Amino acid sequence: MLDRFGRPVKSIRVSVTERCNLACFYCHREGEWHIHREEMSPEEIERILKIARELDIRKVKFTGGEPLVREDFVDIVARAAKYMDKDISLTTNGTLLKNFAEDLKKVGVRRVNVSLDTLDRRKYERITGRDSLNDVIDGVYAAMNAGMIPVKLNVVVLRGINDDELENMIYFSADTGAILQLIELEVPLERENSEFFKKYHVDLSDFERYISKMAEKVEYNELHRRKRYSLKINDKRATVEFVRSMHNTSFCMNCTRIRLTSDGKLKPCLLRNDNLVDLLTPLRKGASDDELKKLFKQAILLREPYWR
Repeated sequence: MLDRFGRPVKSIRVSVTERCNLACFYCHREGEWHIHREEMSPEEIERILKIARELDIRKVKFTGGEPLVREDFVDIVARAAKYMDKDISLTTNGTLLKNFAEDLKKVGVRRVNVSLDTLDRRKYERITGRDSLNDVIDGVYAAMNAGMIPVKLNVVVLRGINDDELENMIYFSADTGAILQLIELEVPLERENSEFFKKYHVDLSDFERYISKMAEKVEYNELHRRKRYSLKINDKRATVEFVRSMHNTSFCMNCTRIRLTSDGKLKPCLLRNDNLVDLLTPLRKGASDDELKKLFKQAILLREPYWR
């Protein structure tokens, strides 16, 4: 189905919980700023994904909070695999990944994004509030060994904290075989002039130009049409992407996903909370598949580029 701007909706990003075992100070909480305790059951998530599949949405990425704090998360993935036949992926902080990587691969997770902002233990604890860096690195290797390809490393670049580690992260990418995603700090428009954003935001344009000169090959990531640079590092190869969503019209105009909050609301845009469509309440009140599909279509038609 196309939205009003001609953009097809090909994937759904499902937050299965707002709970997390870390406390990253910059976290955008998947745009969920209202605190709630409601979570969808595996059966409810499965039914919503069944409706999504009927609208030809065939890819799902599971997020949180931290998805792996849910004891039933492997069951959730197994249910999703019945309908999401093109891709099932996961975004995780990686602290619990080593314990679940094999099981997740078996039930259908094809690839994983791991948040890893630094390779320095003290910095990691400063950012996340917890000394868990070694667990995350073990999780990266466990995902690689389980065959989750690609593993992507999500690095939010923060001024004065980890912006001096970018080359080290590239070497780590080469050593592990993981794709490195260098991400500019993102905030809603109303926080763009905040002291927080000014203090920590780093413009990665100069570093991308530097990397582009070193790259042996440049490809394009289908989602958002961003460049993917391939670099030779000694006898290994690193792959680097730059993620900029602030004032990025290309980022928005090539967006093909819709989101589902952990309390069961369709969310047309990460940075907006004024156009959510509640699915969970009608579902629990006995709504038919056709009624739920109409709500899905309503949410898709509410999608519009945040930056344009």
